[in-house]
Amino acid sequence: MEVVAANPSLFDVYALTAGNNIELLIQQAHQFLPEIVVIGNEKHYLNLKEALSDIPVKVFAGLDAIVQVAEMEPIDIVLTAMVGYAGLEPTISAAKAGKRIALANKETLVVAGDLINDLCREYGTSIIPVDSEHSAIFQCLAGESTDSIEKLILTASGGPFRTFNLKALEGVTPAQALKHPNWDMGAKITVDSATMMNKGFEVIEAKWLFGVQPERIEVIVHPQSIIHSMVQFVDGSIKAQMGLPDMKLPIQYAFTYPERVQTNFPRMDFNLYPYFTFEKPDLERFRNLGFAYKAIEEGGNMPCILNAANEVVVEAFLKSQIGFLEMSDVIEFVMSNMVFIRKPTYEDYVKTDEEARLKAQEKVAEISR
Repeated sequence: MEVVAANPSLFDVYALTAGNNIELLIQQAHQFLPEIVVIGNEKHYLNLKEALSDIPVKVFAGLDAIVQVAEMEPIDIVLTAMVGYAGLEPTISAAKAGKRIALANKETLVVAGDLINDLCREYGTSIIPVDSEHSAIFQCLAGESTDSIEKLILTASGGPFRTFNLKALEGVTPAQALKHPNWDMGAKITVDSATMMNKGFEVIEAKWLFGVQPERIEVIVHPQSIIHSMVQFVDGSIKAQMGLPDMKLPIQYAFTYPERVQTNFPRMDFNLYPYFTFEKPDLERFRNLGFAYKAIEEGGNMPCILNAANEVVVEAFLKSQIGFLEMSDVIEFVMSNMVFIRKPTYEDYVKTDEEARLKAQEKVAEISR
């Protein structure tokens, strides 16, 4: 919204949606005066409608309304920033409507990357990545042939527990996990970053965005979070995209691509960053990254299983029902005890998500007894 506010001659807000954050939605609606607002949780509908009765805006509620608004004719760009599996159906709707999709919801491609890519080809839809890592790769590939890619290098901050041993990780609390050293993100994504599941999801997302197989996607821990990701080419040269950790940069790039628009964002001062460091991720302490590689190598509905189990365990961890390391235990159990479908349909994804969540919830209940 700060990007839009800074460029009033370029952008108008047609529709705003939220899940439960009615206060922020009310504030943004009064500031940007969209045609439509949608609140995902229908319990908030009457309060929202009353709070916006002083401005000419249409108010709707429910997931179906979010799905419908994503395909409305006046919209040029749909920024899909919903958290988790919930973003899949609205993104499908936007793809079928041929919108430019500024994709911040990585779970859409994690769960159903093959399906989304097929829809984009069928309906002429373009996806511009908003994740800082994928935006970096996208920028590094500008003017390059995909045949010249040797490997993609995704950087990771390592999260708040990069130096913790297994004993220390056992005692990690939700409050500790929610303190990311470099980025200000929502609770779910912050926990995913702490477990490195977020980076695993980004590996899967990169495969679908750039057509590169997982064995040619490398993860490297870069605690300073200044190099957002890199591409190594067949001649041995490497391109890196750098900048301060600020999501406004990739959002604006996705909105204005292929143009670059002047900003007043803070600039990088190399004097404040005299050195960059790099480390290999530890898959013994952070098993979720390995699970993600396993899921994308198996393909089919396995990444959907991975995502569903992860959403359940993160919620359980935030409620202190299970420990930090037990999240990985539950995910591993669910991945090992679900029916594998090699070529899932959309209906298969829906059923897989439901069944994997149920299995994960049962395992969480067993552990927390």
